[in-house]
Amino acid sequence: MTESTEPSRMLAERLRALLGTLPPAEQKVARTLLAGYPTVALEPVAALARRATVSAPTVLRLAQRLGFAGYADLQTALKIELQDRLTSPLTQYDTSFGEAAGPRSRDVFSRGIRETFGQLPDGELERAAALLADGRRPAWTIGGYFSTLLARYLVMHLRQLRPRATYVSGGVHEHAEYLIDIRRSDTVVVFDYRRYQSDIVRFAEQAAARGAKVVLFTDPWLSPAAAVADVVLPATVTTPSPFDALTPAMALVEALVAAIVDEMGEVPRERVSEFDQLLTADREVREY
Repeated sequence: MTESTEPSRMLAERLRALLGTLPPAEQKVARTLLAGYPTVALEPVAALARRATVSAPTVLRLAQRLGFAGYADLQTALKIELQDRLTSPLTQYDTSFGEAAGPRSRDVFSRGIRETFGQLPDGELERAAALLADGRRPAWTIGGYFSTLLARYLVMHLRQLRPRATYVSGGVHEHAEYLIDIRRSDTVVVFDYRRYQSDIVRFAEQAAARGAKVVLFTDPWLSPAAAVADVVLPATVTTPSPFDALTPAMALVEALVAAIVDEMGEVPRERVSEFDQLLTADREVREY
């Protein structure tokens, strides 16, 4: 490889970051890689070139632009990335211990938050805020086994700030009940982290196919849903336990809420005030 020191696990994120600056032919290769990520990048150069309808040298030029000596080096980095991408709590059991839990957790989570904001693609948070601050655009949130907590947390804030914010619950059959009402004017916020859930990816794909804007919260390796996302907000998941951390992702959600409030200005003040009045009235009734 060349002197690039950027982590190989960030390959998909690097592709997205470069996308708008690439020559048209290399952009076609990058889009093809992202659409079939990560398996498409494991194909031979000639096969990837055919898939992207470009020449083999174009594929090689993109690999070099990403900091690799050649396509073989890119594939080697991707194989290493895949090992991390597919890791489970069981495989992490032997890598997280040996130091007191308190100091270890403090350092890991603090570093994770700093890295998440430090590596955030320029303008992505603001783009997400602009979409969600528009009360005319119905908003939907959906998450996976653990990340559903983040989806619910975000929608609870959205409901106080604006109308038409819905949390998508249930499994595949229930998902269809929500999807039938999603339109081009909608914004769908998807939370999907490694050991990605096929039902969550499928929901994102179907929402995008119906014309909705998709905002994706994910990890540095990027959920397959990134292929259809309009905005991607990756967060580190490094953890002092066998389970991936959502602490940096939660910080990112709260930053998004702050950005939405900034974007909306004084608009939601009356709604928040009315919400407080209703809450107070409800409390008084229960106390009575």
